Amino acid sequence: MDKSNHNLMFTNTLGYTKQSLILFLLIILAVFSAIVASTNGSFEVSVVNLIRGSATDLQSLVIMQIRLPRVILSALVGASLGLSGAALQGLFRNPLADPGLIGVSAGAALGAAIVIIISPAFLIDSSIGPFLLPLAGISGAAGVIFFLYLLTKGFGHQGVTYMLLVGIAVNAIAGVAIGILTYISSDAELRTLTFWTMGSFGGVTWNLLTPAIVVILGAMLYMAPAYRALDLIQLGEVEAYRLGVDVKGLKYRVIMSAAAAVGASVALSGMIGFVGLVVPHVARMLGGVSHRYLLPASATLGAALMISADMLARMVVQPAELPIGLITSAIGSPFFLWLIFRMKQNVY
Repeated sequence: MDKSNHNLMFTNTLGYTKQSLILFLLIILAVFSAIVASTNGSFEVSVVNLIRGSATDLQSLVIMQIRLPRVILSALVGASLGLSGAALQGLFRNPLADPGLIGVSAGAALGAAIVIIISPAFLIDSSIGPFLLPLAGISGAAGVIFFLYLLTKGFGHQGVTYMLLVGIAVNAIAGVAIGILTYISSDAELRTLTFWTMGSFGGVTWNLLTPAIVVILGAMLYMAPAYRALDLIQLGEVEAYRLGVDVKGLKYRVIMSAAAAVGASVALSGMIGFVGLVVPHVARMLGGVSHRYLLPASATLGAALMISADMLARMVVQPAELPIGLITSAIGSPFFLWLIFRMKQNVY
């Protein structure tokens, strides 16, 4: 083995070790954030008492029925947005790609808006009332996914290009429909719709969370094995195809799994911006661009960020609660501007 090959192997091993260390630290950060978020808020619970098993019945009830479902949902939503953002940015080779790009978030928002504004009172008061909003959001997201597939399945290798164009059109149409619903809504309905579109994890229960875990985790696990193909497609679609990548299959695998994960997330939590855009960039700056590292790192960092942001939203204006979308936008928008200026400097 010559010296150059030896140096290359040493460099690769060093890079894998660094990335493994970063992943381990991100997992520790996510777990620590979950513990802190579960025990802090307007009603604080001692971690020591929980470990010893000496927590009161009220403390146990707060943790198990209110805090824990909320922390799990925020972790799932953050992980799905971060992972989807990293995969879509890699697929399109565009650092500004976002999970909302293909219109699934807008479809879920439209479904929820329809339920909030025009659903009959007897449905809201019935046993299916608590499930109406997430079901409508998931139905809207699923409708967009089916619409995308139906309109693009005949375009061959150009299908994804048309899918993006259809996604832009869906975003515009959904925006118009939500605007009309907002115009005809009452004050109470308008307040509910506005708060939902800003995002919140309040009100989640185990009954709502269980199917969300199945859908979101299933979509993420289906997307994760695409890491090697996403690395190869950075060389260009033609080169990736020559290296054995099923480019068309990869595109539909990433887009449909991202659509399912993001659609379920938006249906339960509302519109949460910038996470899918910001988190992958932070993960790249920490450990590099290899998707074998980037996908799990973006998921873990997204979970930690969302858990922390939700805890901040609960604690800033106690006993009231800030919309989670305000927190993520406050964090993400300055980073987005910085990213644009950085790209401009690289051009010149």
